[in-house]
Amino acid sequence: MPDARLIAQITTLVDLPGVADRAEAVRAACTRLRFHEALRRRIPEAAAESRVRGAAASAELGGARLPIDTVRELMSGARPWPANPDPGVADVRAAVQATAESERIVGLVRSAPLQALARLHVAGFGQVLDAAVLGRPRVGDETCEEFADAGPAPGADVVAARLSGLTDLVEAAASGQVPGLVVAALVHAEIVAVRPFVYGNGIVARAMERALVQATGLEPTGVAVPEMGHLTQRSHVYGGALAGYAQGSVEGVALWLRHAADAMLAGVAEGMRVCDGVRAGRVPR
Repeated sequence: MPDARLIAQITTLVDLPGVADRAEAVRAACTRLRFHEALRRRIPEAAAESRVRGAAASAELGGARLPIDTVRELMSGARPWPANPDPGVADVRAAVQATAESERIVGLVRSAPLQALARLHVAGFGQVLDAAVLGRPRVGDETCEEFADAGPAPGADVVAARLSGLTDLVEAAASGQVPGLVVAALVHAEIVAVRPFVYGNGIVARAMERALVQATGLEPTGVAVPEMGHLTQRSHVYGGALAGYAQGSVEGVALWLRHAADAMLAGVAEGMRVCDGVRAGRVPR
């Protein structure tokens, strides 16, 4: 059972200006998406297209961009990955592989969130990083240079305690007393703030959010595209909101939660476009 004090703390965050009303708007939008006509029989097709768009957007948020059509071909196996990809293409491949893995950890993320986190990192970066650092938190003097706007990454001695808090956050979602949106957003931001891995934290954080959005029941079909929502809010807004969260102020946390809700609304709208395309028998542009 989640700690009652943690539930109270999260409830306080929900009460921050502009958060509760946005969370309710997201819940209503996700309900409308769930009952889209295309999802009566074609959820797998729509969810697969969502993952294509989510992977492309996640990579672009990290500074690596390929056309959606190319990402779709790479993700489906219709086009082979280059034998020696440049760093940008390697990051797109990491986003594709982590986003694909997010579908496979939906049943795991609530019962063993740290194991799910490790699996996302291994899936995304198994072809990029040394095996010694794959899927495990930083230790010793290992650091991370990502998300410089969020300030220096905490030392490895802080990482374990902060990761333990992620488990508590996910348990809070099971209580039914806090919105799944808020839990998914807080986990996403905590991964970025803590930067548990030497590299790849942004892609892992976004894949973890996707898995939690589905696993908490907020949007159980997996058709919404939260990554695209973050991107359409503009990458500098996304980075700025995460930096605000990392600073630890109440205002910064509220800024991030409002951004995450707006991004999810945009992600649901993108999911609706995917469903419209599936129903019409064409891929939406």
